[in-house]
Amino acid sequence: MKNRVTGLGGFFFKTKDPNAIKTWYNKHLGLNTDQYGCTFWWKDKEGNDCSTQWSPFKEDTAYFKPSEKQFMMNFRVENLVELLAELKKEGVTVVGEIEEYDYGKFGWILDPEGNKLELWEPVDAAFQ
Repeated sequence: MKNRVTGLGGFFFKTKDPNAIKTWYNKHLGLNTDQYGCTFWWKDKEGNDCSTQWSPFKEDTAYFKPSEKQFMMNFRVENLVELLAELKKEGVTVVGEIEEYDYGKFGWILDPEGNKLELWEPVDAAFQ
């Protein structure tokens, strides 16, 4: 498989008050925040529109489980099904099942320190 990770899809973190922190980042850093956080738009090597998401989560979220960390990274990938099969063969821990939405497919793995990583095969056009 040529390209495993093609970019950072998002950075997610836990906070006491997601709405207050989004307001602070909007006011002081100019992030264009919405209910999910902030979407950053950029172009890939071929000139396609791509997105990266910055998202605060409530501190009691179970979304990062089984990791106990205060953050989770999301990586953009090209072929999620093939990549997860290869990673599993390499002994990487795969968490849960692939989930598919109109904005892409998602899968999860754990790194050697127990950090949950989200892998996303995006459909960027769904955000426009």
